[in-house]
Amino acid sequence: MSNYLRKIPITTSKKHNIAVHKEIAAVNKLILRYTHSQKNENDGKNTDDPRNAMMIKIMMAIFTVYLTVYVISMLFPNASNPEDMRYVSWNEFVHLMLAKGEVEEIIARPDLDIVTVRLHEGAIIKGRKIDQRTYHMNIADLERFEQKLREAETKLGIKPGHGVPVVYDRSLNAPELILFLFFAGLLALAYFGRSKGGSKSPISLDMFSQIKRAKYTLIDPLIGQGKGVRFKDVAGLKEAKQEVMEFVDYLKRPDHYKNLGAKVPKGALLLGPPGCGKTMLAKAVATESNVPFLSMNGSEFIEMIGGLGAARVRDLFKEGRKRSPCIIYIDEIDAIGRKRSSRGPEGGGDEGEQTLNQLLVEMDGIGSKEGVLMLASTNRADILDKALLRPGRFDRHILIDLPTLEERKEIFEQHLKIKLDKEPKHYSQKMAHLTPGFSGADIANVCNEAALHAARNSQKVVLEADLDYAVERVVGGTEKRSHAISPDEKKIVAYHEAGHALIGWLLPTTDALLKVTIVPRTNAALGFAQYTPTERYLLSKQALFEKMCLGLGGRVAESIVFNSITTGAQNDLDKVTKIANAQVRQYGMNDKVGLVSFSEDKNSLRPYSNKLAALMETEVSRLVSDAYFKTEKLLKENYNKLELIAEELLKKESLNYEEMVKLIGPPPNGEKRAVEMYEFNSPVDTKNTDSSKN
Repeated sequence: MSNYLRKIPITTSKKHNIAVHKEIAAVNKLILRYTHSQKNENDGKNTDDPRNAMMIKIMMAIFTVYLTVYVISMLFPNASNPEDMRYVSWNEFVHLMLAKGEVEEIIARPDLDIVTVRLHEGAIIKGRKIDQRTYHMNIADLERFEQKLREAETKLGIKPGHGVPVVYDRSLNAPELILFLFFAGLLALAYFGRSKGGSKSPISLDMFSQIKRAKYTLIDPLIGQGKGVRFKDVAGLKEAKQEVMEFVDYLKRPDHYKNLGAKVPKGALLLGPPGCGKTMLAKAVATESNVPFLSMNGSEFIEMIGGLGAARVRDLFKEGRKRSPCIIYIDEIDAIGRKRSSRGPEGGGDEGEQTLNQLLVEMDGIGSKEGVLMLASTNRADILDKALLRPGRFDRHILIDLPTLEERKEIFEQHLKIKLDKEPKHYSQKMAHLTPGFSGADIANVCNEAALHAARNSQKVVLEADLDYAVERVVGGTEKRSHAISPDEKKIVAYHEAGHALIGWLLPTTDALLKVTIVPRTNAALGFAQYTPTERYLLSKQALFEKMCLGLGGRVAESIVFNSITTGAQNDLDKVTKIANAQVRQYGMNDKVGLVSFSEDKNSLRPYSNKLAALMETEVSRLVSDAYFKTEKLLKENYNKLELIAEELLKKESLNYEEMVKLIGPPPNGEKRAVEMYEFNSPVDTKNTDSSKN
């Protein structure tokens, strides 16, 4: 058999040597062509561009690595395949294999001048059974080879269609894959290198070109986007919607305003607490404006790389001017709009200040142009730089406050599209009264919690009890009836909450009691009293003092009944201290301290002496003591009512307003009730809930 079959390793193949020479020649030509084109393009420019030199070095390094891998693969061809590769000639193939019917298939590689001959298992060559089934054969031309093969089969008497199948394999082996990737990368570098500078190519040789791009979200009516939230979907916010809609109307009818000599505000800043609808209103603007809307979050500008924030600001406004007229919206602008410090690092401001400076220039600098309207939102307007807030940048400051009673009613009707047993209007009035100080996000959460509670109980519709449960869950947390609490502790909690409820019942300016309970909650509260505060702008000195008495009711009740105190009043004392501090330090309600007001900014230097600080601390302590003695006097005078409330709480665990009236009679200073809708025309005060924590 050795007379017919020659054992020849691939490394000695003349074809492979020729292939290597061809690849080297091709790479040399490509490099020469690239450098020549670069030279032509850089005529009249500085030819000593370090980027070009660096690129050539990179290409040569890649080419060197490829050649090293390729040569190693040729020197050790059998490293991955222990079988030797044997070659046969055309005559050996025809007379010893094809004529004997031992050939199963022929595998051809279009990119190589070699075919693989695969024999049947147990093939017999020259009277001997051989184990090796794969052989290779050099060919001159693949198309000519198949024609020559069919002619040989015809001479051997093999009918057309019954000959040996020729399978074309277009897969790449490891060296060829490296070669392909190398050439692909080289061509990409050459193309994008030529296109750098004034090109519209999305890629360039500048390694920072991609990360410097603004990562904005584009809503463009020309490409069918923006069919989302509309103004009709935004419940409440009537004044805010009216002001924002002027921007939209200007973009739709600019001539109407220009004929009157009016100039549209360049920017509007949406201010207000979290969850009140600032971002939702911006989404409605994006949908209704019918102009390109570029949205980006403030936290997406600044990263670790210096200068990146300013570059992204420039790119964002550059894209905006291309699409003029358009609206640029930056959510949470306080991330890049903080007040600049007068004591910045040497050599200039930090990254945040550079970003802010670039934003100021783009909004109203020498090179700024009309046609780009700015919209932004934040819940930290107090920390924004004054230069950002001035007219010419953010002309309008639109306050989106917590919803009033009427607005809460509208929001509930918007969100009560769950499957109710009655119409949403049947519940919206009551739910609006039960949720003072709730934001739009809180109301949406209440409606969702009600639906989840109904589903948990396998109900087909959402009932009123589910809505009440949802309000209590959002205010005080989930009930933990399985929470282990000793009878003694439960009695302390009952008297603690009874003290709060009774003080609120007796004082004239306190809010209406909604519910008092001693059921433990998941927010660590062992009980709480919920009130319905009136929505008002101004609080008198008496009202603030009675709020302090209300907060101290639990601690005083513990002291009177048990002659001891517990840690349950920690949260109450915190609220009382804040009210007392505000009266003395901010509201000018103390005769000894006088008509002065100092901010609560802990980072700033205090503008008063140590003597005045000691006086203010003394007056705060005295004010709290006065409230304590007032509360103690009221509870001692009404001790029997305190016991009635506590005992009833131990039995029922929860009491509402009507049950309190039956138990101890109506409030002595007039009925405390939730006021009617027409009384509300102002922003609502924060939630006035009272909790005792373990």
